[in-house]
Amino acid sequence: MHRRQLPADTPLLRVSRPVSACSRCRAAKVKCDGKLPACSACEKSGRASECSSANDQFAKGKERSYVASLESRVEKLEKRLAYARLRKASVAMHDLDTPTELPDRKDSLATIRAVIHGKAARKREAADVNELVSDFGFLSVHATTRDFESSTTNMTFARLILSAANHDELPEPRSLQLPPRHAATKLIQYYLDNIFALYPIVSETALFNALDKIYPGNSQRVTDFENWMFYMVLAISSTAQSRSYLDSKYEEGVSWAGRALAYADHVLMPGHVSQIQALVLFVQYAMLDPAHFDSWQLMGFTCRAIVDLGFHQDPPGEQQPDRKALDMRRRIFYCVYSLDRSISMVHARAFSFTDDSSNVEYPSVSPTFPSMDHRDSVSGPHSMEAAHLLWQLRRAQSSWYQELFQSSREPLPQGSTYLWKMCREMREWSESFPDSLPLVFKDFFDLELLYSYVYCLAPSCRVHVVSDYAKNLIFEYAITYMQRIFPISQDPINKAFYTYHDALRVYFIGSQLMAVLSDSQDQIFNGSRIASGASSSSLPPLPAVTGLGQIDRSINCINHIKESLRTFGRRWEDSKALLSSFDAQAEPIIISLHMRKQQQQQYTKEESSMGHSPNYMPPTGYDHTVYQMENEWPGMNLMYSNADVSGFSGVGHGAGPPGL
Repeated sequence: MHRRQLPADTPLLRVSRPVSACSRCRAAKVKCDGKLPACSACEKSGRASECSSANDQFAKGKERSYVASLESRVEKLEKRLAYARLRKASVAMHDLDTPTELPDRKDSLATIRAVIHGKAARKREAADVNELVSDFGFLSVHATTRDFESSTTNMTFARLILSAANHDELPEPRSLQLPPRHAATKLIQYYLDNIFALYPIVSETALFNALDKIYPGNSQRVTDFENWMFYMVLAISSTAQSRSYLDSKYEEGVSWAGRALAYADHVLMPGHVSQIQALVLFVQYAMLDPAHFDSWQLMGFTCRAIVDLGFHQDPPGEQQPDRKALDMRRRIFYCVYSLDRSISMVHARAFSFTDDSSNVEYPSVSPTFPSMDHRDSVSGPHSMEAAHLLWQLRRAQSSWYQELFQSSREPLPQGSTYLWKMCREMREWSESFPDSLPLVFKDFFDLELLYSYVYCLAPSCRVHVVSDYAKNLIFEYAITYMQRIFPISQDPINKAFYTYHDALRVYFIGSQLMAVLSDSQDQIFNGSRIASGASSSSLPPLPAVTGLGQIDRSINCINHIKESLRTFGRRWEDSKALLSSFDAQAEPIIISLHMRKQQQQQYTKEESSMGHSPNYMPPTGYDHTVYQMENEWPGMNLMYSNADVSGFSGVGHGAGPPGL
């Protein structure tokens, strides 16, 4: 799809911001601008050389990757703008330089002089344009700035956000009429049951008050935020229930999103809590509609607003608001925290802010009560139990993700012990599910747990070599993950909050499965399943295996991965590229699995023809498959030991996290 082109008079602004304060600013509890090689505070105090931000180890890998992405896009647009203006100036100058009467052919000096003057004039104009455009790079974006007031400039903060996050323009809404009230109520109920329960970013009271105000019969004024919240919730619910980007649910969702964007300039105004809530709703929609919006870019702006408004720190005791307001503040932070961790991990990118830079307690688990004066029958109030469980898991994921992928590239001492510990903590989290947890969320959390196991055990920046037992775990957890998500992907009714990122997770799980089958097929099928040098109590358990043999389970799992990606491709066109990439990587593995199966069947047939009694057992330690592989199929290991898995270089677009 073609990305939206910007008008020449509204250029993008470069975004730069600190991820974490330097040590001196942190100790003095002053704001740090994170400028490199030294922050402004350290420069003013004459201690620029002591600023921790000048330390390569601090700066390495800490900068927010979306900043680099934005700056890269700005540079490309600047070059295109400069080139377009240079061409325009060149054409105009050529017309002006063309004399009305051509000089005499013998007067070559006059011709040369005219050419030189023309080139000099064009160079001067090009230099002026370049100087003007280069000034854009010195502008910075601050989420509480007043520089984006619509009364003072045409460049609003909403336009900046949309310029960075747009993949394709939304079509004009087909109709400006409201949906029937009962239809809107049904969509709101779907959102509350399946998405709000995990991300309670607004209060139920505010949502139902907006519903009452928007429909005729209520004389109260509807704010821009209430309109945004209402239409964006309709867009999220409609798109979440879509099964194809060609069906009516998706078209309705796109239409409601277009209606919401009409209020973007005022709703996304910096410096307000409602801006964060509006951005989170926008991120949720973008996760369901990657064809139009980039959820990762939007998440970067959301986290910037969180940090600039100070929501990443609990206020001091003497400044804390009432309990209800404090709970809402904490809920907003953890909704943003949870989405940032999830989106960053699935794209294998750095978090927007570290755990060390935040200090926020969990909000209470008490339910939120909807307005009692609305006229619609809805179920409620909704408990915060599912959201709390998700926040706890994100904390655990954030801990090992930062340690394994963001802290350093030095090998981690006793890496396997650390991995077993992280897996054990996540397993203990899964054992804390309350009996009242709905089954739809239990399935959702089981998938999150299996995905986390595979991700944590996969090769990382600090644990380069995967142990044999970890490979067995990856194999079993990947198959179990696909056994769980395959029926969910085929279910005609969408429950919980499954998005395009689940297609990326399926691709990642499949990539890791292909990697271990390519590298260690013999060991997985025939080797020991016990880790050496570790107590059984400290090891993650292997899932119970019943029914089919390992070869058939592997083939079935690969087929489930393909079919799931094919199904997701009907909802999100980008999934078709994931399927094509996975097909190419899985082809040699499938060939080797079928060859192994044929050899196994051939051996079984020969063994039965020898007339062994039913009680015949091979000698202890004798593995006929290993014997076959070594004697009758000696070239297989050589063929596939170096199988190309280079296409799986990232989570969102490959097999493993960055740095491998």
